[in-house]
Amino acid sequence: MKPERIEDLESEIVSCRKCPRLVEWRERVAIEKRAAFRDEEYWGRPVPGFGDAEAKVVIFGLAPAAHGANRTGRFFTGDRSGDFLFASMHRTGFASQPESRRRGDGLELYGAWVSAAVRCAPPKNKPTPAERDECLPYAAREFELLPASVVVCLGAFAWDAAMRLFSVRPKPKFGHGAEFGVGGKTLVGCYHPSQQNTFTGRITAEMMDAVMVRAGELSGENQVGDIVKYP
Repeated sequence: MKPERIEDLESEIVSCRKCPRLVEWRERVAIEKRAAFRDEEYWGRPVPGFGDAEAKVVIFGLAPAAHGANRTGRFFTGDRSGDFLFASMHRTGFASQPESRRRGDGLELYGAWVSAAVRCAPPKNKPTPAERDECLPYAAREFELLPASVVVCLGAFAWDAAMRLFSVRPKPKFGHGAEFGVGGKTLVGCYHPSQQNTFTGRITAEMMDAVMVRAGELSGENQVGDIVKYP
């Protein structure tokens, strides 16, 4: 049998229609749009992972944002969470620029891949357990194709999904900076860079950077840069 390629997996993900509720929601959002983006063409499909195909570090999120990745077609692209995440990845040497606005904007990732447990934007940002389980095999195949040894789980949902993906029982408690080794990989917990968390200070730039630096150390990547000095 011909070995699977990352491009083949991406094509399969983009054409997926397995979850009727998610299909209806993502497509309705893409038609109705947000007023600020009314002149843009929304992606409105499942979102594939992206980044360095030789990545040792995977950034693992929850699901596409309705007016972020569901609009742009790239995880954490075109929303406030992405602004926070990619600024940190740039400071720590994983990204070529501090922002991710749209596909084709010149962003390159170094030693990192960005993905999520669920590939379609869910209503109220809450996938059901059945939708999560339907989608997780895509992540499992992604991990088989990538040489990643570190998984940064953004939030408790991603942490729980990763534990399910790697069949970890009993499940260790999620926490910012928590680490757990399984199957030659280290899972690292990180508070999600949502507006609610960044605006309240639950996660700060320093905290995000510390997780990314730790991911670089654990993976053995050498490109991780120096942390900037904060005012």
